[in-house]
Amino acid sequence: MDVRKIQLPREIHTGAGVINETGTICKNLKLEGKVLVVTGPNTRKIAGEAAIDSLLDEGFEVEDITISHASGDSVSDVQELIRNCSIVLGVGGGKVIDVAKLASTRSGVNFISVPTAASHDGIASPRASIKNEGGSVSLKAEPPIGVIADTKIISLAPFRLLAAGCGDIVSNYTAILDWKLAHRLLNEDYSDSAAALSMMTAKMTIKSADAIKEGLTESAGLVVKALISSGMAISIAGTSRPASGSEHKFSHALDIIAPKPALHGEQCGVGTIMMMYLHGGDWKFIRDTLKIIKAPTTAKEMGIEPEYIIEALKMAHTIRSERYTILSDRGLTEEAAENLAFNTGVI
Repeated sequence: MDVRKIQLPREIHTGAGVINETGTICKNLKLEGKVLVVTGPNTRKIAGEAAIDSLLDEGFEVEDITISHASGDSVSDVQELIRNCSIVLGVGGGKVIDVAKLASTRSGVNFISVPTAASHDGIASPRASIKNEGGSVSLKAEPPIGVIADTKIISLAPFRLLAAGCGDIVSNYTAILDWKLAHRLLNEDYSDSAAALSMMTAKMTIKSADAIKEGLTESAGLVVKALISSGMAISIAGTSRPASGSEHKFSHALDIIAPKPALHGEQCGVGTIMMMYLHGGDWKFIRDTLKIIKAPTTAKEMGIEPEYIIEALKMAHTIRSERYTILSDRGLTEEAAENLAFNTGVI
């Protein structure tokens, strides 16, 4: 009998000021024991202290740690402190959440995601992106038992982060096309429900592009909910396929090649423009939507030299080579890569 378990967040709390309800939310989730709060150098003051105060007010014993990098060493440092804890809160951006998520998974304790920015779909996904010598690696992890997303805090984060989150959501378009291609050519498992949720999330974000503005709690709420939905699609599928395809391969290649990569979501958005071109889809629609959101659509806007774009395009098919995409098994020639980047205006 083919049996598979789907794990999703039990509760999702969004809204302005919800960070101050952290202790009550944990208590209502019937969570007990010592809490470890993982934060970053900046996010401790922005949200970590409020979360800690709320937990203390509800009688929880709290320990905290500040991490600076999404590295294996950071995961180990957090695991050391988890030994006496039964709950882990990741209060911060993508690095903090990924480290706390992976450490809690390896230690077998409950994890709650408390994002301070809406920059990528790791907020609620069962994956954690950790840096190593060769760049970033996406590792399997348990999704959070709960999400506490304070839209006021998220709206005050640099708008570039919110726009990058939109880029990550828009990339679902080409991720699904790649997944369908692999299903048709290689009979890879495909989930209609996960694909439908992923596409609905991307379409709703694009439809609301005009409403995504800097400093608005409503905009922050819209994007964070979309990112959570995207993460849930990954949980339903049991694979990151609904939100990660050739455009993510391109982004990961840039992380390795470029001296100073852009944000993950920014690179995925630009990658989506080019991969939609390869799929024969409406790449101009993707480009124009990203422009409305004020996300980058060119190498120059990302601060990356054209030669690194070409090299990343040539290398992208080697990233997670077991994952078949429009880049196929052989990838792009230098001439094809140059034509692709030039024809889409990326360089």
